[in-house]
Amino acid sequence: MQDPGLCLIIALTITCTAFAFDAVVGDPPSRLHPVVWMGRLIEVLKKLNRGPPRRKRILGVLTAIIAIVTLTLPIFFAFKLLRDVSLIACAVLGGLALKFTFAFRSLSDYTRPIAEMLERGDVEGARKYLPFIVRRDPSKLNEELIASAAVESIAESTVDGIASPLFYYALFGIAGAYAFRVANTLDSMVGYKTEELKDFGWFSARLDTLLNFLTSRLTALLIALAAWILGMNARRGLEVALRDHSKTESVNAGWPMSAMAGVLGVRLVKPGSYELGDPVNRLGPAYILQAIKVMRVTTLLFAIIICLPLLALRCALLSAWVV
Repeated sequence: MQDPGLCLIIALTITCTAFAFDAVVGDPPSRLHPVVWMGRLIEVLKKLNRGPPRRKRILGVLTAIIAIVTLTLPIFFAFKLLRDVSLIACAVLGGLALKFTFAFRSLSDYTRPIAEMLERGDVEGARKYLPFIVRRDPSKLNEELIASAAVESIAESTVDGIASPLFYYALFGIAGAYAFRVANTLDSMVGYKTEELKDFGWFSARLDTLLNFLTSRLTALLIALAAWILGMNARRGLEVALRDHSKTESVNAGWPMSAMAGVLGVRLVKPGSYELGDPVNRLGPAYILQAIKVMRVTTLLFAIIICLPLLALRCALLSAWVV
């Protein structure tokens, strides 16, 4: 048995340690990142994508289950064992493990250089960073569309790159954060509506949509609150989110992106797909930096308003503390 107060202290220590590791160390080399290992396993499991559509759909479900169980259970049992050995080691290593499930620092690391390049008039240099954050052809994008892609990425990634991992950590511990990250990686690798993957990846795509459904809407609300704290137009953010969220193909991505467009007073455009917000201001590099500020405050608000109460509730309800 563990005291609920001790449980909450350790859980908060893990969370703070994760952000400290992220701020000081950042992401490790790709070969050491757990998400890369997830991708390698999923790449192997993709070989199951064969046969008639019904068979592919069944194998797609099995692939998702195998990937999530294989990559999550070792985390669960490792920290269950470590908890009984040393709470201090559990808190430190738990923070390191949790850090690998979210991308707080790297989100600004990949988008700030785009703003800096555009400020210097180096459009070609800015284009080189786009493949790290979006899957559109950078050669066809002008300065405004490059800035739009960066702001969109910041807004959308605030959900699946930061808020959702923290949300599932608060609910289910470190294993919960890893289960979400595996599901999200599955979606990014097999959840496409191409002829090859539409049947095999249908379950992964729907699972990712389900897991981000609530957090995307909560994040949109908190983007507006963050804007109010920063002296931006929070009301316009809410109005644009309510009006434009359904314009994107994803039922989730439109919420944080349209909220961000509204608070910044810009129009975000993906050519041939959607236009979000109103062109109150001309979109340029300065708004990428503003979007990063909004993202940071939104993350803090999500941690305090959403995650802290959930952590406290989990610790109070569980008879034994689970990392």
